[in-house]
Amino acid sequence: MILGFEDSRQLAKRIAQYSRLPYNEIKINRFPDGESLITIPEEVKGRNVWIVRTLFDPNQKLVELLFAAHTCKEFKAKKVNLIAPYLCYMRQDKRFNKGEVVSSKIIARLFDEYFDGMITIDPHFHRIKKMSDLFKLRGKTLTANALVADYIKKNIKNPVIIGPDSESFQWVNSIAKKVGCRSTVMKKVRYSSRRIENKFVENIDINGKSIVIADDIISTGKTMLGAIKCVKKIGVKVRGFYCIGVHGVLIENAYKKLRLAHAEVITTNTISNQTSKIDVSKLISNSLW
Repeated sequence: MILGFEDSRQLAKRIAQYSRLPYNEIKINRFPDGESLITIPEEVKGRNVWIVRTLFDPNQKLVELLFAAHTCKEFKAKKVNLIAPYLCYMRQDKRFNKGEVVSSKIIARLFDEYFDGMITIDPHFHRIKKMSDLFKLRGKTLTANALVADYIKKNIKNPVIIGPDSESFQWVNSIAKKVGCRSTVMKKVRYSSRRIENKFVENIDINGKSIVIADDIISTGKTMLGAIKCVKKIGVKVRGFYCIGVHGVLIENAYKKLRLAHAEVITTNTISNQTSKIDVSKLISNSLW
């Protein structure tokens, strides 16, 4: 059985459709004091349950998710698994300063306790190389690279793919190989949390090309705006700018700012919004066990 929350309903229903599994919804009643009452369908008994919830803006969602998982086990679900297309709190995987919380380890311990397995897409790992380095549960990490590459092939003419910083190399390199086009990665110089400058580290012919700036997450958009500014400084004519990300967090008016820079913004539906033009539901359904 696929169980969804209202905020992940569309994706959960599509996963259920592709998987030919029954879909039902977890009900939430929020009280005036902010507490949540969770109600799950009683049909979970004896079933292998997949709970779908993308964990963008996670704090309240996490509490409700753990309540639901615990109650599924109370109602004798055979297995309780999580589909978290966007996985939260993975950035903080070490203690950079005294007193800081290592949030990724705490999330891993919670999920290990409440879930039997988990599927996620392109998690924002840094020092962690694979899910089993952090989680004990049965885990599967999927990538949307092939879907992004297919979108570029079908919709963008004469592309060159640019990574805005060194961390984007793994996505950019893989996507470019699948598309069959040139790619490069910029160097990002961060002067502060708000001031970032991008620089090319190699010469690459971008004249007349469609500039595809690719990364796993588009958050404030500042990194991609820096990359666009860097390209424009060169002064050559390009076909257009395309900002493609797996996860469209898009906070602080990022979408509006990128559109004002004359860039088209494309993301997957791991986080559903107006830029979600690449569907990951079939990718997920093919990976269920």
